[in-house]
Amino acid sequence: MLRLTSRTAWLLVLFLAIAAAAPAANVLRLSTAVVPGTGLKIEEMGDDFEASDWKWYPNGPKASRNLDRRERLPGGVSENELWYESTYRGRPDLVRRVGTPLGGVIGSKGSLLIRTLHSGVPGRRTRTSQQDDLIFGGGSRFGTFIDVKHRPNFQVHVYLPPWKYWDKITDTSLGIRCDIEGRPWKTLTKKLFTNRISSQTKTYWPGFFIQFNSPDDPRYGFSEPSALIIMRADERGEDVVGPEIKRTGWWTFGMSFTPDGRVHYYASPGVDRLKSRDRIGSFFPYSCRAQKFNSFFFNVISRNDAKHWSTPWVIDNPYVHVATRSSLARKSRSSRTR
Repeated sequence: MLRLTSRTAWLLVLFLAIAAAAPAANVLRLSTAVVPGTGLKIEEMGDDFEASDWKWYPNGPKASRNLDRRERLPGGVSENELWYESTYRGRPDLVRRVGTPLGGVIGSKGSLLIRTLHSGVPGRRTRTSQQDDLIFGGGSRFGTFIDVKHRPNFQVHVYLPPWKYWDKITDTSLGIRCDIEGRPWKTLTKKLFTNRISSQTKTYWPGFFIQFNSPDDPRYGFSEPSALIIMRADERGEDVVGPEIKRTGWWTFGMSFTPDGRVHYYASPGVDRLKSRDRIGSFFPYSCRAQKFNSFFFNVISRNDAKHWSTPWVIDNPYVHVATRSSLARKSRSSRTR
């Protein structure tokens, strides 16, 4: 009969703990990145702005709960009830359907212009950068989320105007973000052999920022205009500098979410379908593993000095897809696009 020493017994317990915990933690099983635009397009999770009667209703002074704890309801809303003002930061001052700029998606006649002047608390000038948010709320109609096991992915076409129309300050100008729920990484690895894996989740907002580098800003020494794509965020919660933009016009941005909990970032000039080579980063933002995709939204930033409007941003065809069929996709008028 084999006699177990105390050390042998301890090693056996440790081995069994690792065997039991590893599948649950799933730390090393990385999923293949999904190119945004892949799979079933969920028609209700997006907007093409083709309706000629598309309208936005501001509904009074904007919210600024992030600054003075005031929401000022009822808040802005689009007539199709797909877009809403953020009750945290407030809405852009200008939300309007416009004709699609030259070079956009073939057949597209309508896009959405978003721009702001009085960001921050209504009637109060801070003369520092503040942002307003435009939230896509169409998914709330389902009262649900999309599990990352279905590989949800999001893409949008963004028109970058000629440099002369940008606000002449070196600063972040536009944010393209998603609302995600995930499990903090520490709860998956801390005290792995003594505690049960925590079910704690947190909400976070990974995405892109576009930063303008202005040659007219005396604080910096830029000799010509350009922009940077900045990804939010890496495992430490820090922003990651991506490619430099030297060409204005239409760009396509996308994000995908895979079962391993990673977020994948894609960007490419033009409105063609994104490709694998357009991936510019993959991270576990804030050391979280994504579990649920909720929605997407846009940030517009201005100086909040009542003088300088933000850069005029035009977006078109923001849509969510699922790479594997889900109950949400089955309920929608879905179409396969890749």
